Amino acid sequence: MKKKILITGATSGIGLATARCFAQRGHDLILTGRRTEKLEAIRQQLDVGESVDIGILAFDVRDPEACQEAVALLQEKNFHIDILINNAGLAKGYDAIHEGKWEDWNQMIDTNIKGLLYMTRLISPLMVERKAGHIINVCSIAGKEVYPKGNVYCATKHAVDALTKATRLDLHEFGIKVSQVSPGHVEETEFAAVRFDGDQEKSAIYGDFNPLTARDVAETIYFMASQPAHVNIQDIVMFGTQQANGNYINRSGRLYD
Repeated sequence: MKKKILITGATSGIGLATARCFAQRGHDLILTGRRTEKLEAIRQQLDVGESVDIGILAFDVRDPEACQEAVALLQEKNFHIDILINNAGLAKGYDAIHEGKWEDWNQMIDTNIKGLLYMTRLISPLMVERKAGHIINVCSIAGKEVYPKGNVYCATKHAVDALTKATRLDLHEFGIKVSQVSPGHVEETEFAAVRFDGDQEKSAIYGDFNPLTARDVAETIYFMASQPAHVNIQDIVMFGTQQANGNYINRSGRLYD
C-alpha cells in the first residue's frame, strides 16, 4: 500500500538515503530541510516518474513557528502523514565537558531534542485523529552508551531514546507505532564534517574500518516501516561488523571493500 512519508533532514546522509529507499518502492514523500535549492535538486534527482509525489518544505526544525507553518501548509492541502521519520540531527564539536562550546551545545539540543519534539507534537495529533500512523526516530548508539568527549551529543540522543519510549506509551492506545533505529558509525553522511567544522583531516575517521552506510540504515528504517499493522519493531541497534560497541572498533583496515 502506498504511504505518505515525511522525512526531516532529508538533504543528506541517512535522510537522503531513506528518501531514495522509499521513493524507489513507490511511496510518496515530503522532504524537509533548511536548504530549498538542495531539496529541489534532490526532488529532480529522485526522478521516479509520475507515480510518486515528492513535495518539499524548507524550514529549520529548531524554529517552532516555522514547524507550525509547514504543518499548517500540509493540512491546507489535505495531506495526511502515514509515517513521520524524525531524522534531523547532528553532532557539533568534540570537546571535554570543561572545554565545550555553549553554541555547540545549544545547536545540538535545539535540533536533536526540540526539533524532534516540535514535529512529533504537530504530526501526532493528526495520527491520533485517524487512529493510525508510525513515528520513527533516528537515534544513535550514543543514546545507549557514552564515550569520551561525546557528553552533550550523547545526552541529546539519550533523550531521544527516552522520548521514543515515552511517546510509545502515550500513543499505543491509538494504534500508532513508535520506533527508533540506533546506529553506530555511519559513512556517506555529513556527520563527521559537521562535528569537526569541515576539517577534512579530523573528519577522515572511516579510512581504517568499514562502518555502516547511510543506505544500510535506510533499508533498516524501511524494514521497520513495512511490517504488518500488528507488528511494531520498537528499536534496532546496528553496527558495522568491525564495531563492537560505541568505544571498541577494529581499525585494522577496511576489510569489506
